[in-house]
Amino acid sequence: MATSSIRQRKLARAKLDRQLARRAERERRKRQIRAVAAGVTTLAVAVLAGMWIGGVFDKKPAPPVDATGCTWNTQNVSANTNLKDVGVPPTTGINASGTSVMTLQLNTGQVGVTLDRTTAKCGAESLRYLAMSGYFNNTKCHELTNNVNGQFALRCGDHSGTGEGGAAYTWVPENVPPRATASETPGASASPQANASPDAAATTRYPKGTVAMQPGITGSQFLIFFQDSPAPEGDYSVVGYVTTGWEAIDKIVAAGTVDNGKGANTKPKDEVTITSLTVTDPAQPSGDPTPDPSTQPLPSATPSS
Repeated sequence: MATSSIRQRKLARAKLDRQLARRAERERRKRQIRAVAAGVTTLAVAVLAGMWIGGVFDKKPAPPVDATGCTWNTQNVSANTNLKDVGVPPTTGINASGTSVMTLQLNTGQVGVTLDRTTAKCGAESLRYLAMSGYFNNTKCHELTNNVNGQFALRCGDHSGTGEGGAAYTWVPENVPPRATASETPGASASPQANASPDAAATTRYPKGTVAMQPGITGSQFLIFFQDSPAPEGDYSVVGYVTTGWEAIDKIVAAGTVDNGKGANTKPKDEVTITSLTVTDPAQPSGDPTPDPSTQPLPSATPSS
């Protein structure tokens, strides 16, 4: 019996030893796992700290704005049937410096215009795009304002001839001359012509020869100012200047105007048609081109009769 008791105690002892060993092994493994986890955490913290120091988490700067880009806003042709959907010009890669040459072939003669892409890249690009599509061909110049609201200008570019139509897109105005201050505004007795007096001349926003657009209306209508104009309410984007062909414009002005069918005496008496309009980019010599002063409009010049 003694021997049997001793044997049972030995077996119990062995079982306990095995249990203790397994428990010790589990504890050892837990310690290893905790150590590994701590190491991984430390490494992760170190890596993240390095990334933070290196600026990985800094807010990324916005991509640079394309200085040669234009944003074209399309209009609803269903809401205004006088508009014409002709697509829109490219939004990027637009020539934003130098000049282009616009040539208008009118039924009264040819007119040459220098477009300034540096100050009016979107307006110049709109004219180029529409010219390439043939949009202006055989369209009418529908309005001639001879001191109407301070404007002396021939308006063209509306295929509908209503004054309410044109290419169905707009863009942000650019190169708009500032309005005159109160101190620059001539009194009620002052002559409406910009050349009449020094005070009146100060209000000239659009010198004779200015070609301007109204981008908030359509992408195609443009004005040719045939006389210095105060145009106090006309916030037009200047796109260029007439350089040749004043004879063709003088004929239109000399013929006068008739009622436009809406009670305004602004329709050219003799029909004015653009038979073609082109825009080209001439090859420039090295360096900045120097414009010929004789081709530039002079704000104080005497209007052609």
